[in-house]
Amino acid sequence: MLTVALPKGRLQRPALERFARAGITPEEDLASTRRLIVPAGASARFVILKDSDVPLYVERGTADLGVCGLDQVLESAADLLAPVDFGFGNCRLCLAAPRGSKVAEEAAQDGLAAARPSLGVELGRSLRVATKYPRLSARWFGQRGVPVDLVHLSGSVELAAVCGLTDAIVDLVETGRTLEENGLVIAAELLAVSARLVVNRAAYRLKVEELLPLLEALG
Repeated sequence: MLTVALPKGRLQRPALERFARAGITPEEDLASTRRLIVPAGASARFVILKDSDVPLYVERGTADLGVCGLDQVLESAADLLAPVDFGFGNCRLCLAAPRGSKVAEEAAQDGLAAARPSLGVELGRSLRVATKYPRLSARWFGQRGVPVDLVHLSGSVELAAVCGLTDAIVDLVETGRTLEENGLVIAAELLAVSARLVVNRAAYRLKVEELLPLLEALG
């Protein structure tokens, strides 16, 4: 039996549609059931998780494969295979800041390029940035030599910049409407994100006869 880690939220419906085309359909309506493990016939079952937990469950072998955003794959640094880019759930991981701020002005001057190392000097301290993605953010700023004080949040990241807790944020942007309505502008794009199929390395070897036809159908 294959165990599939399926995320809650906006990726769930298109992911279910792709699995249905491959012949794997949950026996219950996931929109109405409160069960966290849902059978999908005799050969598979779905485990319902937060998007950010999918890489861990798959890496540790609790699930054989799963669906999550590329942002979660990279932020988790999990040792996984990611053989399929589903092409849905498209969005961007962006640096955003209040309109008229030094960060926004830098972006306007550099054509939405990376923040410059001198920015921290101009502020008189390290750039403060709120994010749900400390690993990806630290790497991006580090590659550009920008001193940064990262504030790890799990709730509304935009609020941190709006209220002055931080100078900027790094967060996912789909349409940009939330940023616009809260007076924030995109300063730089860190990563283009889409939904990926992730596979446990051991399962790929040990369950190859079950997995390969499914991967071909999903791809």
